[in-house]
Amino acid sequence: MTSERRQSYMEMALGEARAAELRGEVPIGAVIVRADGAVVARAGNRTRELSDPTAHAEIVAIRAACAAANTERLPDCDLYVTLEPCPMCAAAISFARVRRLYFAASDAKGGGVESGPRIFNQTTCHHAPEVYGGLCETESALLLRAFFSRRREP
Repeated sequence: MTSERRQSYMEMALGEARAAELRGEVPIGAVIVRADGAVVARAGNRTRELSDPTAHAEIVAIRAACAAANTERLPDCDLYVTLEPCPMCAAAISFARVRRLYFAASDAKGGGVESGPRIFNQTTCHHAPEVYGGLCETESALLLRAFFSRRREP
């Protein structure tokens, strides 16, 4: 897959993040793409909307992709997400057997892939996807910083 295609998928995820922000959610978006390039799921955070602490963009997208394929595993799929997945989402990615994970911005405080507990490096982790960070990192980080800055304003 070309770097232009990977960037276009991450731009779709950024679009989902912007839509989440318009709903009052933390602006994080995710897109799941099959090996043939077909987008099978898109989602943004929905924790507030659904009153569900597990409704992170990655999990909402994984649920939709699994439902569409009528399976609990996505071994021929790649996940694009605008922020490094938290430990909960990293575990879900592992359980779903996602082939590759692309994330935009790192999350030193809440990440679970390259930061924090590094879920995929644990001996209890049964599947670790290929991981690529930094795709559209600046745009994603700016979106998140602006969101949290506005929330702190009086």
